[in-house]
Amino acid sequence: MKKFRKVLDGLTTSSPASGAGTMGSPSCGSAAGTPTTAPTPKEIDIQETLVSENFQLCKTVRHGFPYQPTALAFDPVQKILAIGSRSGGVRILGRPGVDCYCQHESGAAVLQLQFLINEGALVTACADDTLHLWNLRQRRPAVLHSLKFNRERITFCHLPFQSKWLYVGTERGNTHIVNIESFILSGYVIMWNKAIELSTKTHPGPVVHLSDSPKDEGKLLVGFESGTVVQWDLRAKKVDFRIYYDEAIHSVSWHHEGKQFMCSHSDGSLTLWSLRNTTRPVQVTFPHGKILKDGKKESCKPILKVEYKTTRSSEPFIIFSGGLSYDKAGRRPTLTIMHGKAITVLEMDHPIVEFMVLCETPYNNEVQDPYAVVVLLEKDLIVVDLTQSNFPVFENPYPMDVHESPVTCTAYFADCPPDIIPILYSIGAKHKKTGYSQKEWPVSGGTWTLGSHTYPEIIVTGHADGSIKFWDASAITLQMLYKMKTSKVFEKPKGGDSGEDDPFVVQMVSWCPQSRIFCVVGISAHIILYRFSKYDANAQIVALEVSLQCEAEDVISPSETENNPCFSEPGSHSPQPHHPHATSPRGGTPEGMKDSCLKVKERSVRVPPGYQAELVVQLQWVDGEPPQQITSVDINSAYGLLAFGNCNGLAVVDYLQKTILLCMSTLDLYGSSDPYQRLTRSPRRNRQSTSGLTELSDNQQSIDMERSRSPTSESRENSFSRSRSSSVSSIDRDTKEAITTLQFGESYARKNDLLPTPCLWVGTSLGVVLLIPMSIPTDQEERMEESVTMGPSGAMLMLKGSVLRVGFLDCFGTLIQSPYEIWRDSNAPEDPDRPRKRKLVHFSPSSSQDACGEGHLAVVCSERQAKVFLMPSQSCLFVHNITESSFVLRADIVSACNSVCLACFCANGHVMMLSLPSLRPLMDVNYLPLTDMRIARTFCFTHGGQALYLSSPTEIQRITYSQEMCDNLQEMLGELFTPIETPEAQNRGFLKGFFGGNTNTFDREELFGEAAAGKASRSLAQHIPGQAGMEGMKVAASGVVGDLARARIALDERGQRLGELEERTALMMTSAESFSKHAHEIMLKCKDKKWYQF
Repeated sequence: MKKFRKVLDGLTTSSPASGAGTMGSPSCGSAAGTPTTAPTPKEIDIQETLVSENFQLCKTVRHGFPYQPTALAFDPVQKILAIGSRSGGVRILGRPGVDCYCQHESGAAVLQLQFLINEGALVTACADDTLHLWNLRQRRPAVLHSLKFNRERITFCHLPFQSKWLYVGTERGNTHIVNIESFILSGYVIMWNKAIELSTKTHPGPVVHLSDSPKDEGKLLVGFESGTVVQWDLRAKKVDFRIYYDEAIHSVSWHHEGKQFMCSHSDGSLTLWSLRNTTRPVQVTFPHGKILKDGKKESCKPILKVEYKTTRSSEPFIIFSGGLSYDKAGRRPTLTIMHGKAITVLEMDHPIVEFMVLCETPYNNEVQDPYAVVVLLEKDLIVVDLTQSNFPVFENPYPMDVHESPVTCTAYFADCPPDIIPILYSIGAKHKKTGYSQKEWPVSGGTWTLGSHTYPEIIVTGHADGSIKFWDASAITLQMLYKMKTSKVFEKPKGGDSGEDDPFVVQMVSWCPQSRIFCVVGISAHIILYRFSKYDANAQIVALEVSLQCEAEDVISPSETENNPCFSEPGSHSPQPHHPHATSPRGGTPEGMKDSCLKVKERSVRVPPGYQAELVVQLQWVDGEPPQQITSVDINSAYGLLAFGNCNGLAVVDYLQKTILLCMSTLDLYGSSDPYQRLTRSPRRNRQSTSGLTELSDNQQSIDMERSRSPTSESRENSFSRSRSSSVSSIDRDTKEAITTLQFGESYARKNDLLPTPCLWVGTSLGVVLLIPMSIPTDQEERMEESVTMGPSGAMLMLKGSVLRVGFLDCFGTLIQSPYEIWRDSNAPEDPDRPRKRKLVHFSPSSSQDACGEGHLAVVCSERQAKVFLMPSQSCLFVHNITESSFVLRADIVSACNSVCLACFCANGHVMMLSLPSLRPLMDVNYLPLTDMRIARTFCFTHGGQALYLSSPTEIQRITYSQEMCDNLQEMLGELFTPIETPEAQNRGFLKGFFGGNTNTFDREELFGEAAAGKASRSLAQHIPGQAGMEGMKVAASGVVGDLARARIALDERGQRLGELEERTALMMTSAESFSKHAHEIMLKCKDKKWYQF
């Protein structure tokens, strides 16, 4: 614990404090760096409790749909699902709350996934020809072993149930065998040239299928891409039969009895083969191919996968993807379910990546009884209920629709009022879709309990189509609460050029959870203000039009501006403002101004409960020029004011009286204090490109990252001098000073103020912070009738780089929250006994003045540095240069570990924490080496040690910077593995086992072990021990549950073998007795005969 004392006893200096958060003499820079003298000596005595040990950065959980999925697997006993992706990620899902993300270090695409069923382990095959074994018996899975193939490319893997030998097919057509426990290659190899006939002149192609016969585990079915299928006898090391078909094979599926199997082909056909006669297929069908007039079949697309599943009570299911005829252009991807004579075609919204039929039994030689089919699409995951004839889908409990429309902005609110989540959920639930299966979601594995560290958290996402989604993010889960569409406020655009960007794209949101007032900024330079109500209402939306547009003018010298009063009249260099109290009704636009491309609905509309639009503010077009996009916004429910700005100026709207209070160019805000000599200019002729915003793609890092800097980031460092000198530095002609941050709060606008008043803090892209005091009537009736007065005072603070964040601390170092109004439902029925009044909550810094004198601390963070000022003296107490080589993208003042700190995220991927008020560096982690535009726009911190960003176009990644949360993360995450007894195999009966071949007498160890098969060539594959090491391997491969299960299986097998041996012995004894009896009878017959009588 450290104490920082700052005695401001009239020291003056014009340079910033030398070091980062140094304790040297304070830098008392005020307007444009002018030296100032603190009026009275004060002592700031703040005990800082935060130390670097309180901070650690780690990922917590990832939400949303896995981006660019490639593979799917399901454990039928544990009931957990795994999805692999092109970037090497693996998502493992169980019951709601059980959601785990793993990442291969190589980043290679996942080709195939194989669960070790009921063993708590997963095998992944990646595009870099490496196999990995993951241990799922820990909450954060880790790789136990890896095996890298050097000379051959992996194309297909198969792991029989309860086997420790994995079959691996390769591009060369060979099949290798890997021991799962040791992850060592067996010397046993099925070479492609042994599998095909010697007379065959062509290579059969890569291995596309491997499976053991349900009838006999000692027989392996190998499918080659060219259309050749071979059954290999593993014991005899020879081929039982070969099938040649002239169409390429995509998949093979057995009938559970092992007497026939089905293949899917590239011409859209399905072939059924019987083991009795393998010369030609028993049946060839083209499910979607019609016979044309000339007698030929129409050509069809390939059937990429088929599954052939039997049921006890009805006909078997044949389920396949693809196979549609080519002539129907534009048809959506389909999944076809053939059940008896009924054929059902399910159309999908996105291409099918993979599907998997879920069955009651893990044994492939039992009746399968399928109950659902999981379909992994390119952008969605659906599960179809097979037990109902209309095949409804299950309601997906995971938040897989984050990307329904591309996410363009995010906001994260921790410690929300506890009643907000239930009420949003109850209203959102009324709009849910119906028609889902009534059965429970079948992926129900793992366990998850609500941790002790839970508090209400809400994530808000804004989307490219103008929609807003509220998500319950409490306890590291994510559930959608409520969705609204901002486009409903406007008339539908007539015709409209389809090539244009969506005019409703959400750029930023501002939300006051206490008053429930919500504000949305759209790309068409419009702001929509919403109020929350539990009742539906007839609403008339008020529309205001504001003009914030500069025109080209001459150079403005300091002498010209000095004579301008603070509240300058609209001059040639300022935007054309409206009269401070006048609204601009639609239709009254002056000549030369064009209406916005969006028209607000003029008629009264019936709005449902939830968020209801009350006010729309639109920036006007001038001379056919679109307005510049809004760069900052703040709303305050206690003041009833909305402020916003762009690169031309600032506007403040009174949303209670629906009037425009202020509309000024950035230059006018300086009044007589402007230190710069500048040229205003007309905006660029072309509208700002929004592709980076709507797409948020990864491939425009260099261009978009530059664009994400404020307009002057290149020349800002030399654009003005620290101290005011006789020669005023001029600003580059291309520079526009944008309003980059706005913050309402109680503060001191002037140095000689004795009491705090409502103020608006305005930060600009040139590193200037301006204070605008306001006079707001306190009485409720007066507030609705009298006007709010405000005007720039000339008070000014300066930093290096564009200003990003302003916040306030009291003299104890506690965060001062902005004042707010307590929510009241304006549509609720009137109660004559209790008239509705506005209840305001203020957190005035003057409340603590008895303890430390009047005043408060203002924390200001820019792209380059952070400063802490003492108000009202405007003395700079602390300064810290955050970065020289990069720039800060996001800064938030957050509470963590019962204290307050400044959290920063830089463009070079560093996440930093600084103490407050002393700005000591507490943490600096190089977290994201590559920061793209999407991350830059969506990264945000919140209280309680959490942050989030969009890690891919479809996924939200949450992280923590709190050591305490990192320590408690294990108990917050779900358990993937739960000890479950493996279901027993059905008793097949003696005769069936005796005559139908015995599946249990096949000992793979005898065939594939080193003693029998020898060692594989060292150059073929390289074994790489995983991070979890040998200890983890023992846990996964030989855990107590695994040992018990294996012991039980071994005992069962041994008992079964002993039983069969006993039965065979009994048969032999009966046979021997019969033989003895017959022999005795013959002996008696022949006893008295002479030799010549025979």
